[in-house]
Amino acid sequence: MLFTKQNTPRWLIFFIDIVICIFSVILAYLLRFNFSIPQTELDTLHKVLLFILLVRSISFVIAKTYAGIIRYTTTGDVVRVFIVILLGSVLFSITNIITFYLNAKFFIPFSIIIIDFIATTLTLIGFRVLVKTTYLEIYNTAKQKRNVIIFGAGESGIFAKRALERDAGTKYKVLAFIDNNSKKIGKKLEGITIYSPNKLEELLNANAVAHIILSIQKLNSKRKKEIIETCLSYNTKVLNVPEVSKWINGELSFKQIKKINIEDLLERDVIKINKKQIRKEFIGKNVLITGAAGSIGSELVRQIAVFPFNKLILVDQAESELYNIELELFEKYHSGNFEIALCDIRNKLRMQTVFENFKPDIIYHAAAYKHVPMMENNPYESVFTNIEGTKIIADLAIEHKVKKFVMISTDKAVNPTNVMGASKRIAEIYIQSLNQKNITRFITTRFGNVLGSNGSVIPLFKKQIDKGGPITITHPKVTRYFMTIPESCQLVLEAGSIGKGGEIFIFDMGKSVKIVDVAKKMIKLSGLTLGKDISIVYIGLRPGEKLYEELLNDQENTIPTHYQKIMIAKVKKYELETVSENIDALISLIKIHKDNFKIVKKMKEIVPEFKSQNSVFEKLDVNGN
Repeated sequence: MLFTKQNTPRWLIFFIDIVICIFSVILAYLLRFNFSIPQTELDTLHKVLLFILLVRSISFVIAKTYAGIIRYTTTGDVVRVFIVILLGSVLFSITNIITFYLNAKFFIPFSIIIIDFIATTLTLIGFRVLVKTTYLEIYNTAKQKRNVIIFGAGESGIFAKRALERDAGTKYKVLAFIDNNSKKIGKKLEGITIYSPNKLEELLNANAVAHIILSIQKLNSKRKKEIIETCLSYNTKVLNVPEVSKWINGELSFKQIKKINIEDLLERDVIKINKKQIRKEFIGKNVLITGAAGSIGSELVRQIAVFPFNKLILVDQAESELYNIELELFEKYHSGNFEIALCDIRNKLRMQTVFENFKPDIIYHAAAYKHVPMMENNPYESVFTNIEGTKIIADLAIEHKVKKFVMISTDKAVNPTNVMGASKRIAEIYIQSLNQKNITRFITTRFGNVLGSNGSVIPLFKKQIDKGGPITITHPKVTRYFMTIPESCQLVLEAGSIGKGGEIFIFDMGKSVKIVDVAKKMIKLSGLTLGKDISIVYIGLRPGEKLYEELLNDQENTIPTHYQKIMIAKVKKYELETVSENIDALISLIKIHKDNFKIVKKMKEIVPEFKSQNSVFEKLDVNGN
């Protein structure tokens, strides 16, 4: 029963434990008296043995040391056995002291207590480990076990190996460690050979490796990508050991070792921002964030929450999402310096009340409609939210003498080919023009797609893969710039802190990425085979969609800042009076007209470089009617 898949009865485990205790007591006497026990000791041995077994039995029942499944013995089980035996031995020692006080004689020789404690502890634990090891060898034969390579032969790597071994439900064998430290290469760690990184492909080629576990805590993004790309070419899945701070009670479990995501392949090295400068920006300030429940807005909330602001005001019209971020803040900070304002930025009266009540010093304007096809079909909403909503917040900022206004824009505002991009460009123009004659400093930040944001292709592809496909892509040549949400928000804070007013900051987005390549890598990371398990279908460009995104207008160039990832775009300046007249005309147009063509035509007049693509509005570019 001990070595079968059927659970061993508890009574049998209890019986074996008692037998081990009897054996340990007899062994203790034999060792103490050099295998020649004096008659005086033999005369009292039966009483000593009975007393020890009584104490051990009661302690085993109370602690339920026999209740666990032996073949799945864990560190916790071992510690429990150790503590139970130790407490029993302490009780024997106390009994000795009492008997000596009453009869001037020890009931159990102290040397016997010590030897018995050691023998009982080692034998009980050894018995459990033997059963577990034997069971694993019987049912997890070498042929059944799947090879694993651990990248990193440090503490984290050792913990990863032990987590695999501790989880009896797994069928893995650690084939090798890989480490960059030349002093470790060629040596063995817990019986496993340590190889240099240049041996990785050789190991993957010579063996069927199921997983590579990345245990190095601070592996730079470039090196991580190289390892993942190599493993994908051999159909080897890559797992990642989480940060030590995320281990449960300081101990790593196998379930915490997660699959590498596409975000890990697209992410870049951790950026360093001037936290001292940003900290000064927020000290004692009231900070208002619009779109605070969205992807960018909520991350801005999280990052600003660590600074010494006076009050953080969260504005959004999405009730459930706003409630979720409120709960998150309460659970993490338990403070009352967060204000939740459920309202629409397009409602001027409501926003006026928010400004009067909370008196913001700094505004981060992240609220916007951003889905290109949706806005192409609903120009009214795009103008109403992205332009009029922005105008309302900006005008109120001036009225209430807000010190700084930072607007979140998009790369789609450059040479816009769709209504959404054009609406953001018009908002940019208005924000810039306001800076010329007001106390409020208006700053714009412009960047491309963020990984995992609402509307990003990554969550869409994940859903499609989970459903078994197909993955839908608009065009085989479509490319996009990608940036992680935390990185984009860090750069927004950095740009906001250095902005003097009137700038459009653009971020270093790295190289543009082919969307089809992203899809193929996601398929491989999921352990599927393209064309066999899942397919890719091209559905054609959506209304207003570009093949390639841009970060700068053709007539624009950039001015570097002290921070290499942030540049200032040199753009055409507009007179506030002219801009205001045009925007007022556009806004009045959506109030009286339901004709989308008239709305878009006016947008094209304000932004001449707005040329529609794959859209019904292309005819406006041909004849201007």
